[in-house]
Amino acid sequence: MEPASCPSLTRGRYAYDYCDTGRVCPLQKMYTLGSGFMPSPSHAGGLRYHGMSATLSELYDQGVMEARSVKQTEVFEAAQFFARVEGILPAPESAHAIRAAIDEANRCTREGKTENIVFGLTGTGYFDMFAYQAYNDGKMGDYVPTDEDLAASFAQLPDIKAQ
Repeated sequence: MEPASCPSLTRGRYAYDYCDTGRVCPLQKMYTLGSGFMPSPSHAGGLRYHGMSATLSELYDQGVMEARSVKQTEVFEAAQFFARVEGILPAPESAHAIRAAIDEANRCTREGKTENIVFGLTGTGYFDMFAYQAYNDGKMGDYVPTDEDLAASFAQLPDIKAQ
């Protein structure tokens, strides 16, 4: 599960790219939006990176795993539901996994299936109270980059010729 504002797996390209925006680190093959991609201000925390890890990128490219993107208001909706039910306020990064778990549970209900659903809760949202307030006050938006935004960023990918 990744933020729709920075969808490196679901809308990125599998290419060699710089690991940093300063373009000083070595190139790495990854799903990327381009090291020049500037995500919108969002509350996805550490999920705003332009690329995906090489290991996850390879697994995704081989079809071993799947990926989905979700808008931040849907993430915060799931986080608040989780907080009401479990009494734990999750960090926005963890709330992406919670959103996926809820979506999977709803799918199982619709299909009449029983499945085990496991997700990782990796942090609390106490440092993200401003984001929760923005969500509750209806001031949180859902920016999703356009195809044109991504094309401009992809055009800046390093040109790697086969040796």
